[in-house]
Amino acid sequence: MRQETPKNFKLVIEYDGSAYHGWQRQKHHPTVQEKIEKALHTMTGEIIILNGSGRTDAGVHALGQVANFKCPTALTPPVFLKGLNSLLPDDIVITSCEQTDIKFHARFDAKSKTYRYCILNREIPSAVNRQYAWFVRRHLNVDEMKKGAAHMIGTHDFKSFEKTGSPRPHTIRTVMKVDLIIKDDAHIFIDVEANGFLRCMVRNMVGTLVCVGSAKLTAEDIIRIIRSKNRKLAGPTAPAHGLFLKQVYY
Repeated sequence: MRQETPKNFKLVIEYDGSAYHGWQRQKHHPTVQEKIEKALHTMTGEIIILNGSGRTDAGVHALGQVANFKCPTALTPPVFLKGLNSLLPDDIVITSCEQTDIKFHARFDAKSKTYRYCILNREIPSAVNRQYAWFVRRHLNVDEMKKGAAHMIGTHDFKSFEKTGSPRPHTIRTVMKVDLIIKDDAHIFIDVEANGFLRCMVRNMVGTLVCVGSAKLTAEDIIRIIRSKNRKLAGPTAPAHGLFLKQVYY
C-alpha cells in the first residue's frame, strides 16, 4: 500500500478554558491540547503532536489560538474540520483548518499575538458573564488607565510583570499596543499585542492598570515599576477567567 506523504495542517481554535488546566498536555489534568490530539488520533490512527502558538494558563480562553500538526494522510482540511468538531466537546471548536507549508510551525513562526482582557466595571455582578470577565465594583478611571498603558508600550524588561518562579533566558519583550476599549458603559476591554509574553504578563499588567484606575497607583508609577524589575511593586494578578487569546499574527 502506498504511503502518504506527510502534510502539515494549520488549525484556528476557539475554546472556553473554564474546564481545562490550560492548553499544554499534562499527565493528571485535562487540557485543550490533549482533547484535540485524542480526536486527531481517532480520525487518523496516528499519534499526533499538536504544536500550539503558545500556552494558555488554567482557566484562560481563546478566540484565535493557532496550532499545526503533521500527518501522512489522505484526509482533506474540510474533512478534518467537520470530523474534529464532531468529536470535540462543545467548549472546543475548530474554526478553520487548512493545509500549509510543510515548514510552518505555529509557535516559532508567530510574529506577535494579541490577548484581550475583559473587565465588568459596575456595582452589580453578572450571573451569565461571570466566567468571562473580572468583576470590579469600584469605578475605574479609564483615562488614567490609558495614560498608564501608554508607558507599557515599547521594548522593555517586563520582569516586574512576570509570575515569580518562571525562569526565562531574558524578560525583554516588545509591546506594540495596549488599547483600552469601553463597551456599553460597563465592560472594559484591554487588548495587548506583543512579540512575546512572559507567564501571567498580561494578567499582571491588567492588575496594575486596575490599580491605576482605582487611584491606588498613578499612571507615572508604571515607569517606576518597569524600571524596578520588581514584581512586588506591580499590581495583583488579574483572574484567569477574564483573559482571551484573541489573535496570532504570522
